[in-house]
Amino acid sequence: MAVIKAAILGFGTVGEGVYEAVQTHQQQLQDILDAEVQIVGVLIQDLEKNRSISEDVLVTTNFEEILNIPDLQVVFEAIVGEDPSYIYLERAMEQGCDIVTANKVMFARHGERLLRKAYEQGVQIGYEATVAGGVPIIRTLAHQLQVNKVERIQAILNGTSNYILTEMRNKQLSFEEVLKTAQELGYAEADPTNDVEGFDAFYKLMILSSLVFGSQPSWDEVNVKGISAVSNEQIEVAYNNGHRYKHIAEVTKKDGKILASVSPVLTDANHPLYNVEGVDNAILVQATLAGTITIQGPGAGSDPTASAMIEDFAHIFQKKKASYALN
Repeated sequence: MAVIKAAILGFGTVGEGVYEAVQTHQQQLQDILDAEVQIVGVLIQDLEKNRSISEDVLVTTNFEEILNIPDLQVVFEAIVGEDPSYIYLERAMEQGCDIVTANKVMFARHGERLLRKAYEQGVQIGYEATVAGGVPIIRTLAHQLQVNKVERIQAILNGTSNYILTEMRNKQLSFEEVLKTAQELGYAEADPTNDVEGFDAFYKLMILSSLVFGSQPSWDEVNVKGISAVSNEQIEVAYNNGHRYKHIAEVTKKDGKILASVSPVLTDANHPLYNVEGVDNAILVQATLAGTITIQGPGAGSDPTASAMIEDFAHIFQKKKASYALN
């Protein structure tokens, strides 16, 4: 059987989730791709930390050792932050590797250049995992709505914030209490700033803007507000009036200008995002032919993100398999 050699950059929650998914779903991958998927290298920061990685896998802090793996075909990138992931991916593509990334910060800023680089190098990039966890919005927009003109996107793009607002309302708990629980459950990072202050949703929104409108608004013109200032009293008053606070990211194009925002919004029962609760994400797309489409699914935790990365990987290599069959 053919072998597909893969490396993982970063072995935090997401990177470990990808590694485990490849092991637990190996048979499904073989059935789909007619190939065995081998994780042959993992890039980490701390060699002293204990990890559940097979002894035959190269575990290193040196990216050059990853690049030097013979016949490496794909790189799963799950590093936190913009640098040095962008440079790593450029170099991997130059060596003919396909890329699957979950790095929303990096891709929001450098996605256009990476996609251009991929085209020049004849490789593929999967970036479904950069937006909305396990919700397949990137592929839907890229492949299912090609003729439709997207007019507006409204979305709940951060499962942590949605979980906090849901629990504050349902259990009458304070922001601090729910945040602590979210951290214990693995929904929120030790430093939750990006989630609760809206930056995570902002980066995801910029990726969607690039995809549907071909460009992004000026970042400093986007109004970004988090949920930390939403009080229990506000949530209770809203609830008593039949409303719920939802942390909504929105992007639209009017008169040739792209307008975007991220902020807590009061919704009523008629709003498509009103019943999106807990860690779920949901994206509402308004398109010219299809009308209004809403896609919903889990957006926080390692499994949804790992799932998106594995599905991207399978899609890339299914296309390769089909191409080989035609030649």
